[in-house]
Amino acid sequence: MHRPAPRCATALYAISATCAAIGALLWVRGQTSALPRSYGAFLAADGYTPSAWRVWSQAVPQERLGLYLIAAALVLAVAARLFSARRG
Repeated sequence: MHRPAPRCATALYAISATCAAIGALLWVRGQTSALPRSYGAFLAADGYTPSAWRVWSQAVPQERLGLYLIAAALVLAVAARLFSARRG
């Protein structure tokens, strides 16, 4: 009989999924931070200014922070899998 995963493993999976989602969004944001040329003139004429708000420090680019969060998500998912396998 297969027992449901313990609450700790479920929490680790949830944290892992959250880290992966935030990491992927940061990585994509870092990859696409430059405006495409086709929209550049239109946005400049519209008075658009890109946001200067940074998610992380100047020392760590957003792409790298995203990759770190994805790596942390993988480690947490493996830990949750090992934890649930050991307890089950």
